[in-house]
Amino acid sequence: MKILITGANGFIGKNLISELKNNGFNELFLCTRETTDTELNEFTQKCDFVFHLAGVNRPKDKSEFYQGNYNFTTLLLELLKKNNNKAPILMSSSIQAELDNDYGKSKMLAENTVLEYSKENSIKAYIFRLPNVFGKWSRPNYNSAIATFCYNISRDIEIQVNNPNTELRLVYIDDVVKEFINVLTEKKIHEEVYCKIEKEYGKTLEEITNLLYSFKNSRDSLYLPDFQDEFTKKLYSTYLSFLPEEDFSYSLNSNVDNRGSFTEFIKTDDRGQVSVNVTKPGITKGNHWHHTKTEKFLVVYGEAIIKFRNIHSDKMIEYKVTGKNLEVVDIPPGYTHNITNIGTTDLITIMWANECFDKNNPDTFYMEV
Repeated sequence: MKILITGANGFIGKNLISELKNNGFNELFLCTRETTDTELNEFTQKCDFVFHLAGVNRPKDKSEFYQGNYNFTTLLLELLKKNNNKAPILMSSSIQAELDNDYGKSKMLAENTVLEYSKENSIKAYIFRLPNVFGKWSRPNYNSAIATFCYNISRDIEIQVNNPNTELRLVYIDDVVKEFINVLTEKKIHEEVYCKIEKEYGKTLEEITNLLYSFKNSRDSLYLPDFQDEFTKKLYSTYLSFLPEEDFSYSLNSNVDNRGSFTEFIKTDDRGQVSVNVTKPGITKGNHWHHTKTEKFLVVYGEAIIKFRNIHSDKMIEYKVTGKNLEVVDIPPGYTHNITNIGTTDLITIMWANECFDKNNPDTFYMEV
């Protein structure tokens, strides 16, 4: 299938193209501002489907709205008609087409032109009136508030929120692309005139910015957000895509002594925390037990013996573990336990606990195994 994509260098275009290629669609005709009328004419001769994503939403002069949104749409349809091409058309429009502003009016004119062309030539047309779209490769300080917030917050630049209670209607770029490809492959049939993305979120500016600041602060607090919430997961991915390239990494605070080190890595409100424990050769760590706290030990480098004893028993339990054969050892409550490095190199152990450490309630009691 040969696919024509207008607005190929835009936010939605870049994401759509990458996923089309992932799905095996490689004959793509990419139309950008640099594409000539001759090239566009050739594209409209050969294409089997049209994704019409091109548009203008931040012009220097309002006349550019009509030139980029209406006039270009008219040119595209004229070329398709001249070449007797019956390819279906999917057009990305905006919910602002319902509003009385120049951007909305120009989008409405483009929509009507597509609908008239579809009716007159018995061609399938799909018009998606999109709300605010967010995700990777969007442009800050252009037409996406979330892109601007992500860019600024990740760089310690002040953001401006006039009314924190303003609610945005939002769709995520991957959901948009998935819906578009479903139309292309006819996995989903849209009978309505104006199509919608199924997954839409309503969030206030305050909710959005609070989440974004929590993402930024998570490098210090180590607390990850609640990824069971779909919007939070998608916004977090968007935020990370805006990190400065020199700022992808960050340091952790390690508790270091002559025995080795202990470093907290990740914390969560409901899934506990993950830490990295380094133990020097011949050193034993632990010799304590817990009432409720449970842990998992995973030695990833070196050799160790993990010992247990029920605090009401003299019976000793031992596990010999090595980084050459990854094996998880559960630490039940009520068992005093320790770990000893029996190798000649540093022992590195990944440790998970079902709760984050609380200095006011550590639930940790010293007792020799």
